[in-house]
Amino acid sequence: MSKITPFLWFDTQAEEAMNFYVSLFKNSKVHNVSRGPDGKAFIVSFELEGQQYMGLNAGPQFKFNEAVSMYVDCKDQAEVDYFWNALTADGGEESMCAWCKDKFGLWWQIVPKQLMELMGDPDPEKSGRVRDAMLKMKKIVVADLQKAYDGN
Repeated sequence: MSKITPFLWFDTQAEEAMNFYVSLFKNSKVHNVSRGPDGKAFIVSFELEGQQYMGLNAGPQFKFNEAVSMYVDCKDQAEVDYFWNALTADGGEESMCAWCKDKFGLWWQIVPKQLMELMGDPDPEKSGRVRDAMLKMKKIVVADLQKAYDGN
């Protein structure tokens, strides 16, 4: 286990969430499910793309919010579409500027590498147009970012 591991508090769905997340990311695996006396999952541990996570079923006292999100660095529009569609399905929600919430309430940022590349341009007009275009989007559309960058 890594020295620092994100620890996610769930009401009752830690095992379901873990299985869902592991199914989405190619290089992922379940490590362990610790069960309580009732046979239900209590603590789960898993890995997504090399990052270790733990989950806890601890009741409804605390909820996820936008203050902490999972940032997914996507190589292209197809990858953005894949993660966005999967995470917003079945009760997830779209938000602005690459943010979405999954059906378990966890927040994600689904970001194509092109966004950071184009916004990092030293020309403030080009990078500003990209920023302004992004601020109007929910799911990021790479072609629309490129149009903004090009001044179209």
